[in-house]
Amino acid sequence: MAAGCAPDAPVRPSGALSFDAAAASRPPFVFPAGCCYYQGRIVRTVVPPASDPQAGIDNFYGFPAGATAGQKGVVGVAPGAAGYHGGHWKFFAVTWNVTPYLLTSETAVLAAAAAGVATVTRVPDNDFKCPIQP
Repeated sequence: MAAGCAPDAPVRPSGALSFDAAAASRPPFVFPAGCCYYQGRIVRTVVPPASDPQAGIDNFYGFPAGATAGQKGVVGVAPGAAGYHGGHWKFFAVTWNVTPYLLTSETAVLAAAAAGVATVTRVPDNDFKCPIQP
């Protein structure tokens, strides 16, 4: 499952990297309290996510289960930031090439990818809608 996103009964999404789904009828990452990080801060959602394959706009970085303690998804924008589109998330799977460490911002995710310590892969079938709040 994507770390920080799906605490319940995981099921593997078809054709995607090994990121488990909470249920076949919803996206592969149902948010617990505090869904993800935005610029080092935890943000949350008040509604369940809805699958919206191939329609994401804003960047969401999902991590495999067990990536590192405390790891949650990372979003590139949030309410109040220029370019936030209300939670239309473009899903990127983050996998590690070294021992995982905590990433809490898009800048950190992209720096890890640029350094070759992580690989970021676009997975359009995992795009979803889910507004967040700080």
